Amino acid sequence: MSFVDPGPLEPMVGDPDDHRPNSRWRLVVDPGDEAGRVDGLALLVEQIAVGDRIPLHTHPTDELIVFTDGEGQVRLGEGSRRVTAGTAVFVPAGTPHGTTNVGSGPLELNAVFPTTVVDIAMLERNPAPGRENELPRRTRYDFRTGAFEILEMTLI
Repeated sequence: MSFVDPGPLEPMVGDPDDHRPNSRWRLVVDPGDEAGRVDGLALLVEQIAVGDRIPLHTHPTDELIVFTDGEGQVRLGEGSRRVTAGTAVFVPAGTPHGTTNVGSGPLELNAVFPTTVVDIAMLERNPAPGRENELPRRTRYDFRTGAFEILEMTLI
C-alpha cells in the first residue's frame, strides 16, 4: 500500500511492434510491494500523439481503460466507437482492441491491469525503423522492472 507521485512520461520507443516516438507513457506499480508480486495492480499512463494509434492487440488478462482527455476511436472486438474524456472501456481477456487519436490534441488515458507483468500479442504493428518487414510478436512487459521480452512471432 502506498502513494505514487506524478512522474515524467517517456517516449514510446524500444518496442519493435509499437514504435511511437511522439506518444508518451509511464508504467506505475506499488513501490511498497517489496515481495515483487506479479498479481498486484499495474497502471499505464499514456498520451497518444495526434494521428498516432495503439495497434490492435490482445492480452491474456482483463484491462480497464479510462480516457481523461482528447478524442479517440477505439476498436473493441468486432466493433468500433468514438471516445472522449470520462469514457471507460472494459476489455475482457483475449479481446482484440486498439486506439487511434482522432482529435487535435493528445489523447490521454489510464489503463489498469490486474498484474504487474503484462503479455501482449500484436495483431497489427507500428514497426520501429528497420523492422517494417517483420511479423508481429507476442511480448511481455514487466511493469515493476521495465523489462521487455519478446516471446515469439505471432502468426496472423
